[in-house]
Amino acid sequence: MNKTPWAPGAAALADAARALATIVVEGRSSDAALSPYESSAHRAAVRAITLGSVRWYLRLAPAVDSLLTRPKGVAAALHALLVASAHQIEYSRNPPQVTVHAAVDAARILKEERATGLVNAVLRRFVGERAALLAGVDSKLAARTAHPAWLVERLEQAWGSASAAILEANNAHPPMVLRVDLTRQGRDQYLSELQAAGIAARPLSWLATAIELDEPIAVSALPGFAEGRVSVQDAGAQLAAPLLAAEPGMRVLDACAAPGGKTGHLLERTPGIAELVAVDIDAQRVGRIEDNLRRSNRTARLVVADVRRPERFWDGRPFDRILLDAPCSSTGVIRRHPDIKLLRRRADVPALAAAQLEILRAAFGLLGPGGRLLYCTCSVLPDENQAVVERFLAAVPAARTVPLPPAEELAPGALAQGAGVQLLPGTQAGSDGFYYACLEKTTAGT
Repeated sequence: MNKTPWAPGAAALADAARALATIVVEGRSSDAALSPYESSAHRAAVRAITLGSVRWYLRLAPAVDSLLTRPKGVAAALHALLVASAHQIEYSRNPPQVTVHAAVDAARILKEERATGLVNAVLRRFVGERAALLAGVDSKLAARTAHPAWLVERLEQAWGSASAAILEANNAHPPMVLRVDLTRQGRDQYLSELQAAGIAARPLSWLATAIELDEPIAVSALPGFAEGRVSVQDAGAQLAAPLLAAEPGMRVLDACAAPGGKTGHLLERTPGIAELVAVDIDAQRVGRIEDNLRRSNRTARLVVADVRRPERFWDGRPFDRILLDAPCSSTGVIRRHPDIKLLRRRADVPALAAAQLEILRAAFGLLGPGGRLLYCTCSVLPDENQAVVERFLAAVPAARTVPLPPAEELAPGALAQGAGVQLLPGTQAGSDGFYYACLEKTTAGT
């Protein structure tokens, strides 16, 4: 029996509208927007509605706006409610009339009592006319795929006909991929544990540490997660540690290290590392590194600092290996973070590329002769990847590229791009989009 006067689902829809408005109007991330609802009884529903609405916002909002006399005159939360409800009507299994009923009550929860008639009328029209409304929106590729026009343009410039698969992959629900700590158990052994627990999964043939679940589940339900025997990490990200190729006795720097997945993998893969220093500029995110290391019972020296200011954490002793996971547009992980579509702007890319080059130069200065730096991003835009590496190599005589394994051997569908390798979302590997390039410090020019 319903314990509230509201229609079933109305409270979740209202909270999703609040979260969506926070993302769209205030420009906050989906994680920040959803954090107030983490302890809510309808947390899962709020999250699903919000992320789905964000994923398809640039397709749904124009259709909704065409039904409003003055779209910009509608309060932010109310407009978000209309878009979230349109998402439920178009993409969920709920009967449309149930969503309309819940949306009217959600307007009351949002203290928009006077707008209940508007909500009812607009959504009923959307139900009846949505095929024609969306057909009009879908005449443009950017709107049809719910991407900003500038990003569609950049993807087409970079990848030509392959950009269609990237756009499609960005709107897919991402797989949940695990990294097995092979120092504690074999992958087949862990697969048997999953099977015994009734969790369907399969090994990834091209990556010895990776397992993909048939369906995402709570990490608390994963055997061995609390003890650190397994971690959640995309398959593309799991390439970083083996490509860095750290060896026992080496000093290693993990620059821009949060949230610590790669830090943990480095320690798993090379238990004899002499010292691993993990640096990140964000104190809260460094706390996440600490949590992840504590769970796996591993240690590193954690530092809150900007890599561009090494005097704050560097004692002058050179590093043998440096992993630089540079801050980027995150255009390779849109399927996991659909808010990137709404938050990222065209002007961000050159600004990020300039920062990446600055960080790369600072980090490279901490290497000893013969030391290697692995530059990586989760971007699919060449301006942030091979272009940055090429600019760096042209300016730093002491740097040279180290050949990576052939792209086709590294991951299915991977592409050689300049000095590095690019993984694209939507290819045979099934991973997120990542770029990797390895640089070595010589004595030339020093």
